[in-house]
Amino acid sequence: MKSLFDENTFNGMLERIDALNENSSRQWGKMTVAQMVWHNQFPLAIAVKNKNKGNGNLFVRMFFKKQMYSDKPFRKNLPTAPSLKTNEEKDFTVEKMKLRQLVIDFYECRTRKEWNPHPIFGKLTHEQWGKMQFKHLDHHLRQFGV
Repeated sequence: MKSLFDENTFNGMLERIDALNENSSRQWGKMTVAQMVWHNQFPLAIAVKNKNKGNGNLFVRMFFKKQMYSDKPFRKNLPTAPSLKTNEEKDFTVEKMKLRQLVIDFYECRTRKEWNPHPIFGKLTHEQWGKMQFKHLDHHLRQFGV
């Protein structure tokens, strides 16, 4: 499975983000492209800031964590946590720049040795962090055809 810590995968992800524009249309779901780039900032910021404590959610760890690391893409129309949704329209250009920078910041964490637990998934290895970030971004970029 691909990892956002891999240089080729990282560069490809930036190219895909760059291919998004205000007219990119969704293939499924309800988010606009601007809302999607806003939404994708949160998982990356959690990893980059590395300030979380705790064990995560046991139910989620038991039933969803394995899906994070399989080669099988996420299925379409998965539910989104309410705190990661917005009904407000976002400024696409601003949010896209923020997302792009967070992808770069995350890639720069590729040599990090210590990771705090994820607030939902709990303790993750370095490898799992890279795969999880790739899989989530890939899901939403496919949602908008890039």
